Amino acid sequence: MPRHTRHDLNFNDVQQKYMAHTSGAEEGAAAMNDFAAVDFTTEARAAERPWHKEVPTSGSVELPPDPHAFDGLGRNHRIETALADLVDNSVDAGADQVLIRFVQRDGRLCSLYVVDNGRGMSGDVIDTAMTVGGRREYGSDDLGKFGLGMKASSFSQARSLTVLSRAAGNVPVGRRWRLSSRRDFRCDVVPPDFSAAELDRSWGMSLADSGTVIRWDDVTGFPVTEDPIRVQEFVTATATVILNHLGLVFHRLLVGQRLGIRVDVEDVTSALVGAPFDVVALNPFAYHKSGHPAYPKHLVASVSGHRLEFNCHIWPARSKSEHFRLPGGQVERQGLYFYRRGRLLHSGGWDGVTVSDPRLQLARVEIDIEDDVAGLFRMNPEKSRVTVGPEFAHLAEEAIAEDGTKMVDYLRDAETTYKKSRERSRNRRRMYPPGKGLEPALKRAIADEVPFLDNERDLDIRWRRMEGFDFSLSTATRTYFGLTIGTAGRYWRAGAEDSTTLP
Repeated sequence: MPRHTRHDLNFNDVQQKYMAHTSGAEEGAAAMNDFAAVDFTTEARAAERPWHKEVPTSGSVELPPDPHAFDGLGRNHRIETALADLVDNSVDAGADQVLIRFVQRDGRLCSLYVVDNGRGMSGDVIDTAMTVGGRREYGSDDLGKFGLGMKASSFSQARSLTVLSRAAGNVPVGRRWRLSSRRDFRCDVVPPDFSAAELDRSWGMSLADSGTVIRWDDVTGFPVTEDPIRVQEFVTATATVILNHLGLVFHRLLVGQRLGIRVDVEDVTSALVGAPFDVVALNPFAYHKSGHPAYPKHLVASVSGHRLEFNCHIWPARSKSEHFRLPGGQVERQGLYFYRRGRLLHSGGWDGVTVSDPRLQLARVEIDIEDDVAGLFRMNPEKSRVTVGPEFAHLAEEAIAEDGTKMVDYLRDAETTYKKSRERSRNRRRMYPPGKGLEPALKRAIADEVPFLDNERDLDIRWRRMEGFDFSLSTATRTYFGLTIGTAGRYWRAGAEDSTTLP
């Protein structure tokens, strides 16, 4: 690297002298002299040659992407988000039934199918669908957006993707991408007879007129074992994650009966298909009664002439509902829920509106975003996260309800509701006063906590050895035994942290 022959230029010193120019002409002039004193090398003088605004070209050369570009697609996907992306395509194709099927052969998991009864695809359409980055015309209600969904989601989980489809009035068509053997971007064509045979298998729905079958082979996440116990454990755990995720992401479509999704397992060795499991909607706002009588409230803000609505909810405290106790826990699931065209994109977190706090775990906000306010948001290609712009938090702060409630008021109400639920109630149900059979210290402790019924005799507890019988109590196994206490004949349920033998 060329060196300055006179001295190294200290730009900080020059800047300070230059800034002083306004107060002292001599120091300013000295700064300019420092610049003039630099002896630029011959290479540096090349910058004096004419600069051109336009860059000329003399032709072009075709540089197709390396096939290994497939390897980087969908790396942020998990199996449940990948399948949700495929279900998006099914919904866009007008399907009202979707089946996800694990396939097992000789005890080992080998393939996974996603089947729908949508419109299907002709030869031209399937070629576009299999093109990396292929963009079709998206309708106003379509869930697709990037033109990468099917490829990215599939290659995140499998080394081989086969798509077989039948559109009304067209012969069945099929295409396949295989990562392991492909050295170019030529897609395999599947014969029509095999495509028809796959489409006509028993899927629990008719694909005689139209429909699509997506098949994953060489699934990278499948266990490499024939041990039936390990395979069953994997299928059970994975299917549970899939059912929960799809139930949450598509809960609006499921509740509206626009869509039904099932998961099953087929053993091709025995030609048996297990009973299907239906995806059940998990609605993060499905409480029976609001935790605060003034909510839900609709806070509205305006951006660039477009209306953005924050539908603010407060869950009832101590709810045992599965809709409240979502996977990940209720503390993690507080915050903002972004929807696009009825599909949940983002479930939880405050994105700069406030910070997560256990005292805000009852607070959840619905936000529907459409393309007209897309400048405020950015959706990741996996459609599992929404990133908000820097002005979003300010917009949320300015949103207001008809009664004047703002976001800060809502957050305060949610926190107050939670705090009140944690206060210990002193209005406890009265009980019979304890008599003989308990230590005095224990009876005093009970009296401090629970009020006794008036004008009732003490309840005696008489302990007696049961000859030849060990009496064990264990909460670990949820096993309880009845004891007859005193002469009242009341039933007492007891348990201990560890298995205990009574004297």
